[in-house]
Amino acid sequence: MHAPDRPAPPFWRTKTLDQMSDSEWESLCDGCARCCLAKLECEDTGRVVYTEVGCRLLDAETCRCIDYPSRSEEVPECVRLTPQEVRTLGWLPTTCAYRLIAEGRDLYWWHPLVSGDRETVHAAGVSVRGKVAANETDVPASQLEDFVVDWPLRLPRRARRRPDTTSRVPTAG
Repeated sequence: MHAPDRPAPPFWRTKTLDQMSDSEWESLCDGCARCCLAKLECEDTGRVVYTEVGCRLLDAETCRCIDYPSRSEEVPECVRLTPQEVRTLGWLPTTCAYRLIAEGRDLYWWHPLVSGDRETVHAAGVSVRGKVAANETDVPASQLEDFVVDWPLRLPRRARRRPDTTSRVPTAG
């Protein structure tokens, strides 16, 4: 009797970022849109902080770019992620799938590739949905400091554990 055939492991567990096809690469984006928030860099320290101000092309409800194919032309400062960029950009959120894979880590349960549902990133509280205070066209650059937040650097509590996981009290035995 032989063991049943096991499904092949998902591509993100077997390939490096450099080995992924274009469609695999694009599917790694979890749709959180944290990278689409305006960021400020301290000139003295180089430290990058996030704001709750979204890019002018960000649809804050869907957490998607409204002109993804032309985003670099529309927003010249928009960073097109490449494997090399992912390895060097210190401001990518710790929850970012590109960063996780580059660091040899696995995707979280709420990532659409794992859950099979694009809404789990929102349900887990990881996305910017409901957290964007303004659009960059409405906030002068001189006022961005008034919108600095630290939540994009943290993993929300509800994102740490699958919703079907329950706390159980150990029983003696």
